[in-house]
Amino acid sequence: MLWWRLRDRRLDGFKFVRQYAIGPYCADFVCRDEMLVVELDGGQHSDSVSDARRTRYLNEQGFSVLRFWNNEVLGNIDGVQQALLLTLRHCPSPDWRFAPATLSPEGRGDLTATSVKDR
Repeated sequence: MLWWRLRDRRLDGFKFVRQYAIGPYCADFVCRDEMLVVELDGGQHSDSVSDARRTRYLNEQGFSVLRFWNNEVLGNIDGVQQALLLTLRHCPSPDWRFAPATLSPEGRGDLTATSVKDR
């Protein structure tokens, strides 16, 4: 359901790929231009230590990670799409399961050292 909304640049022109390998992991969906990984999780992922490790690795590679529960996609696909657009436009909500990258996409160091206007 989500792939249908992401494929062929259907989400405001952003290009996504699915099942994209990043190191030892395979991300559900990735917008490579914006270095954003989108993961869909079932209930078994609640408080998952392995997911935290995976997110940390992806952040260290310069990818931000946005996670949605499967039931969010099934029950509120329009809300998921809006959350993706806001994140892609660099306005993520602190209420979302969002982990910003620790490195800039250009590899110039820690994102926390740059100001908002520099991004």
